[in-house]
Amino acid sequence: MFLAVQRLPSSITRKPDPPNNPSLTCELRRYRRQNTELGLKFHHHTDIATGENNCDQRHVGMSGSFLARNCHSRLITTMALNPATMAALGGNCWRFGLGGTPGGYRLFSISAAHKQILDVGALPDRTVPHYQQTKTSSLLSLHWPQPPQNILLMPKLHAPRVTGRAIEFAKHIYNNYPGLNLVFESHIAKDIHETLPFPIYTTDPSDAPTLFAKKIDLVTTMGGDGTILRAASLFSMHNSVPPILSFSMGTLGFLGEWKFSEYKRAWRECYMSGCSVAIEDLGDPHTRAAVAGTQPGDISSDFAPLSGWDNVRGNGQCMGLSRTSKVLLRNRLRVGIYDSNGRNINEQLLPTSTAEPDLGSSSGGGTNTAMNPPYLHAINEVSIDRGSHPHLAIIDIYVNSHFLTEAVADGILISTPTGSTAYSLSAGGSIVHPLVKSLLITPISPRSLSFRPLVLPLHTKVVLKLSKRNRGRELPVSIDGKRRVAVTIGMEVRVEGERLEKGVEGWRGGVPCVIRASSTRGGDQDGIAEDDDSWVGGLNGLLKFNYPFGEPVEEP
Repeated sequence: MFLAVQRLPSSITRKPDPPNNPSLTCELRRYRRQNTELGLKFHHHTDIATGENNCDQRHVGMSGSFLARNCHSRLITTMALNPATMAALGGNCWRFGLGGTPGGYRLFSISAAHKQILDVGALPDRTVPHYQQTKTSSLLSLHWPQPPQNILLMPKLHAPRVTGRAIEFAKHIYNNYPGLNLVFESHIAKDIHETLPFPIYTTDPSDAPTLFAKKIDLVTTMGGDGTILRAASLFSMHNSVPPILSFSMGTLGFLGEWKFSEYKRAWRECYMSGCSVAIEDLGDPHTRAAVAGTQPGDISSDFAPLSGWDNVRGNGQCMGLSRTSKVLLRNRLRVGIYDSNGRNINEQLLPTSTAEPDLGSSSGGGTNTAMNPPYLHAINEVSIDRGSHPHLAIIDIYVNSHFLTEAVADGILISTPTGSTAYSLSAGGSIVHPLVKSLLITPISPRSLSFRPLVLPLHTKVVLKLSKRNRGRELPVSIDGKRRVAVTIGMEVRVEGERLEKGVEGWRGGVPCVIRASSTRGGDQDGIAEDDDSWVGGLNGLLKFNYPFGEPVEEP
């Protein structure tokens, strides 16, 4: 059985304390808030159960500010309240506009806490950030024209520990950064919405590629490189991808930038990147270096001081125009699958797991360019391999319409620089820095020892065709391991690098990943320009690049 405390108008005025129950009245006065919506919450306690009036904060608590912000309600259980206690409380109910009389009480109505799952379609359209080039860094600076609102949280799948951390993160940013709308994938939202005291948003997997591209301002991933790939695949049909803030909580985490223990700092820097504050408030070493090296012309006048972050709890100050998060635009591949008649059949690509969104269907007659694009995008690689067949695949490779070679191998990989440390590396490909605009052709276990990996300019057009010598077999084509389709003789896989273009609305193309700022070394004020810190650290710490064999030799 539940009691409920109804909301009160802000015009309630204070009345004299009743003469009876002075101890209880004193406690109620201490928690009283004027001109707010009020709530009473009673918890089971020995004093309550025995009917004594020694109420403390564990028994009676006002949650007016919480109710005013979230319109949540507090349930009051009567199981622990005996008649004597209810009579004691009833004598004070009139103070809160509840109409009680001394020695009595009455029931009220209240709504349950908002543990709802709402539709992403009801959210406002996304805020597109600006990315600005600076003289002190080859990375881009992140500038929000207004505070981001719609945040997509993507924890690692089938990892309860990571899911628990995602809930902790969600509660922190919701309570400290007003106006946020937290979005989850549908299967995750169903699992966790009961643990969150506020509504969350999701959508049907088949609608996710379209709605997320229109609504999501910022993506936060918690997991390994696979989680980042999963996030990027949600936007594989679109040229514009929201910034991705990644926390390394997976097996390898070569692409993950932040440790979860730093989530408060990482989120704050990303959320408030580019808004105004006095330079003396900037205390971080890398920030002082950036400010010291900033020239008058480095910061565009387009980014005027903004006040949209003023309501952030406990700060009142932003990071400053010169103190911004750094963003690495990771190149992607544009991929098109064509049948023997030259028709694009990208809509026939199927997800490789139930966690991936649908790509839509070509049924219905009309052409829907949003759901059936001429190209899909891959952040890692496109692969074609022999699958379960015992014979090697035979693939003709064309570069810019010129025949290059007939590959006889287990398969062929077309990779980005980001993907050069993934499947391509395992197949013997070169390691390429992500800032190098290029694509790689890497054979998988070729028959010829002279077939070596190639590094080509980013905008090279590569076409893979199945040779007629494949004996009519179907070979599987995979895009980032997330989409798969079978191709036969006469079909083509067309691949080229995605163009990064700076237009009126900002940069288009690539996957913007928020990068951990590098630190100065040895007092070098130009240390902020050391953009390869995390990349070099990943090579040495995670991939064990050129790691020595045997025991270290001691110096004599």
